[in-house]
Amino acid sequence: MKNTVKVERAKKDMTQQDLADKIGVSRQTINSIEAGKYVPSTVLALKIGRVFQTPLELIFELEEGD
Repeated sequence: MKNTVKVERAKKDMTQQDLADKIGVSRQTINSIEAGKYVPSTVLALKIGRVFQTPLELIFELEEGD
């Protein structure tokens, strides 16, 4: 699964820690999501979408084989 979390953070001038604090996870979790090593739960993805005020389809994208 591809994502644009890093891009969305940059638009809002947020650090990984800022985002982590807003959604209640560790900075390492945000790093893993951005690196594509961790696929967030539905609840976590919805929280990320809410912070960025962006539909999930614009943040997360399924790749072939997902």
